[in-house]
Amino acid sequence: MTRRVDLRSDTVTQPTAEMREAIAAAVVGDDGYGEDPTIEALEQRFAALVDKEASLFVPSGVMANQIALRVLAQPGDVIIAGRGQHLVSFEMGAAARNSSVQFATLDDTTGTLALADVLEVIDAEGDHQPHVAAVTVENTHMLSGGTPWDVEDLRVLASAIGERSLHLDGARLFNAVVATGTSAAEYARPATTVMTCLSKGLCAPVGSLLAGPAALMERARVERKRLGGAMRQAGFLAAAGLVALDTMIERLKDDHVRARQLAELFAVAFPESHYDPSTCQTNIVSFNHPQARQLVEELAQLGVEGGTVAPRRARFVTHIGVSDDDVDFVASVLSGFVPKARADL
Repeated sequence: MTRRVDLRSDTVTQPTAEMREAIAAAVVGDDGYGEDPTIEALEQRFAALVDKEASLFVPSGVMANQIALRVLAQPGDVIIAGRGQHLVSFEMGAAARNSSVQFATLDDTTGTLALADVLEVIDAEGDHQPHVAAVTVENTHMLSGGTPWDVEDLRVLASAIGERSLHLDGARLFNAVVATGTSAAEYARPATTVMTCLSKGLCAPVGSLLAGPAALMERARVERKRLGGAMRQAGFLAAAGLVALDTMIERLKDDHVRARQLAELFAVAFPESHYDPSTCQTNIVSFNHPQARQLVEELAQLGVEGGTVAPRRARFVTHIGVSDDDVDFVASVLSGFVPKARADL
């Protein structure tokens, strides 16, 4: 059997031995009644990390984002977002289905939003265009290659939009924290609401957290139930989340180092992609290629599994399951790899 290195996503991570022990020993209760002490401990811990009044444990990052939209906007409102953000392009149209909001999408090729573009959409309200309720940002920005925001840019953005809400989709927030040395609280402070995933690079089996003002989080708890996300004796999942926050953040730097090594390998292997490996700052290697789908399929047949996030954009993601030896294996595969139709480029 061909050796397999799984670089499809950091969602393929497995819970650690310590997490499994915590799961087995967790004290649980009925969270619907607010009686699960382990969930309460996790929510308090995350709220403290991001310096918010309260937080809410939910089954998935998509649900956290969708709940945020429901508490920050009304049907018919406009949400400003980058056109490549997860909320816009990777949640199956959930915002329209669940919240009846519409997006004003801006160029986010670099992973951030241009302030002038944001303000132009807001200014259009004076020309009989819909009300802008909120701006959303993604940190790190997946589609651009795991790009972290500069925290000062977030502060400037939050100040410029005034009383409007800012939602921070921080599915990989702690990758940004480790890559930049900016604390989670610093990143979250300009935002009204912030979410993060426990089940990506942090290796917990299930769960995400949404944090913000206490009054908003009480409303969020109602919206969680409306979306079918209320859980009962789910403290065993929260127990793994606590271990994730305690033990898995600092080790993300190892994923970043290996991703940069892979980025350099892919840049050499596919010069036609014009990929600059220095843009790989966290754990995501992502680049454009005219044959991205074919490239990914052929590499998978050789034991290097990746994915595509657009018709001509390939993605490879490092995580705890990827070792230095795996990087060496990828190097050996790429050294002799030529896509079948490469001569046609």
